[in-house]
Amino acid sequence: MRVLQILPELNVGGVETGTVDIAKHLVSQGHGVVVVSDGGELIVDLERIGAKHYKLPVHKKSLKNILKCIKALKKIIEDERIDIVHARSRVPAWIAFFACRKTKTAFVTTCHGYYSMHLFSRVMGWAKRVIVPSDVIGRHMIDDFHVPHENIRRIARSVDLEKFNSSESPQKSPTQRVISMIGRITPLKGHTYFLKSMAKVVRSVPNVKIWIIGDAPAKKELYKQDLKVLVQRLGLKDYVEFLGNRKDIPQLLAKTDVLVLSTTTEEAFGRVILEANAADVPVVATKVGGVTEIVEDGKTGLLVLPKDTDEMARAVIKILRDPKLALSLTVQARKKLESHFTLDQMANATMKVYEEVLNSLNILVIKLSSVGDVVLVTPSLKMLREKYPHAKIFCLVGKESREVLERCPYIDELLIFDPKDKDKGWMGLFKFSRKLRRYHFDKVIDFQNNRKSHLLAFLSFPLESYGYDNGKWGFLLSHAIEDDGIPMPAVAHQFQVLKMAGVTPAGRVSLELWPSSQDELYVQKLLDGEWLGNAPNIVGINIAASAKWPTKNWPLKHIARLCDVLSNQNIRVLITGMEKDKELVRQLLTMTKTKPADFVGKTDILQLAALIKRTKVYITPDSAPMHIAAAMGVPFVAIFGPTDPVRHLPPSDHYSVLKKDMDCAGCYSSRCKKAKYACMEEITPEQVAREIDKLIGIKK
Repeated sequence: MRVLQILPELNVGGVETGTVDIAKHLVSQGHGVVVVSDGGELIVDLERIGAKHYKLPVHKKSLKNILKCIKALKKIIEDERIDIVHARSRVPAWIAFFACRKTKTAFVTTCHGYYSMHLFSRVMGWAKRVIVPSDVIGRHMIDDFHVPHENIRRIARSVDLEKFNSSESPQKSPTQRVISMIGRITPLKGHTYFLKSMAKVVRSVPNVKIWIIGDAPAKKELYKQDLKVLVQRLGLKDYVEFLGNRKDIPQLLAKTDVLVLSTTTEEAFGRVILEANAADVPVVATKVGGVTEIVEDGKTGLLVLPKDTDEMARAVIKILRDPKLALSLTVQARKKLESHFTLDQMANATMKVYEEVLNSLNILVIKLSSVGDVVLVTPSLKMLREKYPHAKIFCLVGKESREVLERCPYIDELLIFDPKDKDKGWMGLFKFSRKLRRYHFDKVIDFQNNRKSHLLAFLSFPLESYGYDNGKWGFLLSHAIEDDGIPMPAVAHQFQVLKMAGVTPAGRVSLELWPSSQDELYVQKLLDGEWLGNAPNIVGINIAASAKWPTKNWPLKHIARLCDVLSNQNIRVLITGMEKDKELVRQLLTMTKTKPADFVGKTDILQLAALIKRTKVYITPDSAPMHIAAAMGVPFVAIFGPTDPVRHLPPSDHYSVLKKDMDCAGCYSSRCKKAKYACMEEITPEQVAREIDKLIGIKK
């Protein structure tokens, strides 16, 4: 495995030290490690352990700089053959995100701070896995940045105990008491409140020395000067030392009697507390964010309210005056440190995330059209599952088609797009695409192949997308096959896309549906209610196609005549259809001498599948029930008129197609302008009856 970590700089600090610690562990395990930053003191440590460093100005926020760095990082990723890019700050994360998309490299982030709810911060939640150091940061990313909880991995920061176990560490002074504060000098760290509390401590405890370890970034230099003025004003000049950034933290802590963390806002974690625990130094800390996950008040340290200088001073004085309390706190803190916060634990957990990301594959299949077309996708879903048995496969369908795949064993999750209601219009589409991006799809297979589906595929930001380039925004796909317009069965049409995506169809192709036992029980009750429960020969007839396609419908008078012909042959007939077809079935029943069973509008999709399964033969125009019959293995007679059976006939072993070869055949018009529906009119009931006779003995 080759891992690239990217962060603003490599000067002394918790994030930087953690980066070097992870690099050290990876190298020791035989992995390749690259770090990209603007440089700093820790480059020497990094290169000493065998990692490689590239200097880039990844700390600068200007758009021009970010674009330049994206190009440079892309080249580094390619040259170093990087498998994982791990971003540890926001500007580097923006650079890494786009470089990873260009190189199809796995992207991971660690949220080291409690970020403001700003667009600039959102990139930290765009990784396939988002590492957080504490529960409070995890909840922040879920609630405020809408990161799916399954993408969050909590890995507490740690400390390298070897650095603090040296027998050469200096000893504490028997006469002088040292109080230390470690961290960047910024207002968030609460230095002002720390100094005000120290003014109270020095009046109660003799021989106190106060160390402020860490320095101010360039933009906060004035704040540091203000603190020095405050030291003078509080009369602490003889007590306080500003030590700046130091690499000898273990040695400084060895001389420290109490460590104070006085952060005033939500602290992501508080790594300096662990360092104090490792050095057997008791801790006083403010009750903020992840600090409460490290310090158990009164057991492993003392917690105080932020900005409460009186309480902070009392806690420090209490520890300095009570050696037994100080010892108890350090002993318990050390035990917790060794069981929860070691470097090996952090490194192993991080490695597990890397392996998880490399071994994970999220696939989205898009099919937004009608029920019948969604049924036709089932062979492709099966082949995707066989090719990628451990992948997470999602299928995006329209609201009216969701029932088709609700019980599909080949997908992990069904996503519903509702353009008529909550996802209506362009704004609805863009909002929905934001939801898709949370899944971090590696591959998108677009079987819908229209402008809307191609746009959704593009806006989901997958690493790869596949479909047809048919003049409907196919340029938005990363891989598009030209649609030559030659008629082809729908499933074979899909297989062309699968082949392009590296999935080679093999074996017998068949449609599938999965009605439940409850669906079958419901159908049994329907049949019993019409005295059909034990009927040996049942023929089902679909009364009409969709409302948009009246030209597909076989005339009612022909259906009525067929019902009577079949009745004379001792064959029972049942009529199926949708709620919209109830007027049609009412008319039909006035035209027949016999009375077929009326099940129009009485079933949903899977109940209809269970009902069709009970028939010996099913008669239907080109519509969804034809595909359902094929999926249930029921022989069917398909009556085609304005559409082409080459394109729409489902794969099946037993079927018959009736179609008149007319000049206007295959017009694909919803209105017959020339022949007065002759293509359907001229298919007679007797022709259909003969085909039924051929098929009825097939299904036993």
